[in-house]
Amino acid sequence: MHSNARGSRPSGTLVALLIAAALALAGFVALGVWQLHRLEWKEALIQRVERHAHASPTAAPSPDAWLLLTRDADEYRRVRLRGRYAHERETLVRASTALGTGYWVLTPLRTADGLWVVVNRGFVPPELRERARRAVNEPTGEQEVIGLLRFSEPRGSLLQSNDAAHDRWYSRDVQSIAVVRGLATNVAPYFIDTAAGDSANGEWPRAGLTVLNFNNNHLLYAATWFALAAMLACTMGYLVIDERRQRRHAGVRHLAFAAD
Repeated sequence: MHSNARGSRPSGTLVALLIAAALALAGFVALGVWQLHRLEWKEALIQRVERHAHASPTAAPSPDAWLLLTRDADEYRRVRLRGRYAHERETLVRASTALGTGYWVLTPLRTADGLWVVVNRGFVPPELRERARRAVNEPTGEQEVIGLLRFSEPRGSLLQSNDAAHDRWYSRDVQSIAVVRGLATNVAPYFIDTAAGDSANGEWPRAGLTVLNFNNNHLLYAATWFALAAMLACTMGYLVIDERRQRRHAGVRHLAFAAD
């Protein structure tokens, strides 16, 4: 009787495998659920960007609204403002666009109220990095700028950090650029991506290259994780059933041997 009771329990190896598989199963399910949350977030982002980017432009937020700005409510809003460009204070930021690799041209714009707003005037290829090669197209006098409100991108890109000391920029970090360019105070905490109309006749910088199409593969990723979880659950069930089957057969053989 003692031998039969012991034989009814799964082996230590199987228990260890089941525990490891259960932990992996929980991980797969958690990843699938996380991807569903990401899907919900991405769909909301796409709807918000679509709504904001094609709305009629409104006045760019003034200082009394700066602390109230949020990404969910304000990023990609279509705004307008007027002022004069300080071209001598432009900053080039590394960029990869539909036109290839090159630079964003970020130029501070001074409004009549004395506020500074960094404006992304568009993209230039490496051969036009030097301002002198494109200065003939620089807008002078008071300008009206229409574009999309974007939040500052501090620190740098995923792979490279901004190097303000050597004037190497990999993200549009408004606060750091403002310090290096001596803009002092009254600098908006956002920048403006100019609309395509601001680079008419194919002139450089080329505006209107803001990415508004976002990859949305989260449903596929979620399905993949849940499929892996289902496969693992089936494997666990098979191991348990197979273990029991082998023990039953072993018990039958033992009884047959004892009878002989």
